[in-house]
Parts: sequence; structure tokens; C-alpha cells
Amino acid sequence: MQGWHTGRLLVAAPSLDDPNFERTVLLVLDHDEDGALGVVLNRVTSVPVRDELDAWSHLAADPPVVFGGGPVEPTAVVALGHATATASSELDPDQDAGITLDREQDAGDGGTRILDRIRLVDLGSDPVLAATELQRVRIFAGYAGWAPDQLEDEIAQGAWYVVDAAPDDVFTDDPGTLWHDVLRRQDGPLKLLATYPADPSLN
Repeated sequence: MQGWHTGRLLVAAPSLDDPNFERTVLLVLDHDEDGALGVVLNRVTSVPVRDELDAWSHLAADPPVVFGGGPVEPTAVVALGHATATASSELDPDQDAGITLDREQDAGDGGTRILDRIRLVDLGSDPVLAATELQRVRIFAGYAGWAPDQLEDEIAQGAWYVVDAAPDDVFTDDPGTLWHDVLRRQDGPLKLLATYPADPSLN
């Protein structure tokens, strides 16, 4: 079944100083009673997609590099694609939005919708055929994972803000500003946090 926060964003609170997640924005791929999985959207690496998955490089969104998806299984590869309007309309709207990414192995279901026109991509499929249904893809190395109730506890402790996601968040061409940009579009106190300095002592 669909998890509580599947398809939404986790925005790291300024007080979260874990180096794996400091000032990160994550897309929750699956969240249910078994725990949660997500990928960090704003951690770029210096590795070009063409060096690791050349067959998919023609679909790689800008910047066309592999992103650091999280500290779990750093050699696992997760790919998200932005479906064309036609392909998106062919997906079953009642389809389960959760994914089948095994918490012990890096398996996934490439046809599962996560967010409007955002789906997991099966990198074992033919990239030429995929290009007829996908506008662009984002490649992540590793992912973030939480045990049952762990994410809920972290949210309750104020480590994360849960907000609505937009497709452009996944494919931003300026990941360095994503944390600020997502907070800036919120209402109330969260919007004010967008100006929170990286080093509060300099404020």
C-alpha cells in the first residue's frame, strides 16, 4: 500500500548536522509500516552519467552527472524518469505509488509512479525504447533508508520538514539552491528558514 509520505519531500532542518543529510532535500520513494526509502535530490558528484551508463546519457537531465542518493548501498543505482504526457496518461491512476526496492538488495520496479509523471526507471530496459516515453532521467548512486518508525521519530524530533514535491524538484538544474528554493515556496515559518545561514554564528 502507499506509505504515509511516499512522493513527498523531506527537507533537512538547519539543526540536522549529520554530514550525510545536512541541508539535503530527499524524495520519499516508499514509506510504510516496514520503514522508508528515499533519494537525496541535491547532492551532485563529479561522475558524468556517460562514464557509468553511457547508453542512458542522452536522457540525463542537467547537470548530467550521477547524484549521491544516500549512504545506503552506495553501489546500488536508482533512476527516476520524467515521463512524457502521453506515457504518463497510460499509467494506471490507481497503481500503488510505493516501490519494490528491496531493503536487502537494490532491485526496483521501473514502471511504478512516484509523483506526477515521475517514475522509477528500469535501467535494464532498452534506453532507445525508453526515450519514447521519457523526457529525461536522473541517476542516483545509493539511497537513504529508515527502519520501521525511525523516520516518524526523526520527523517528530524536528529533524525533517515534510512538504509537497514538484517534478521540477527531482530534475532541478541548480541542485545547489534546492534546499533554499523548496523552503522559500512554503508558507509561514518554513519560508523564513530559507534565509537561515549555513553558519549561524555569521548571522
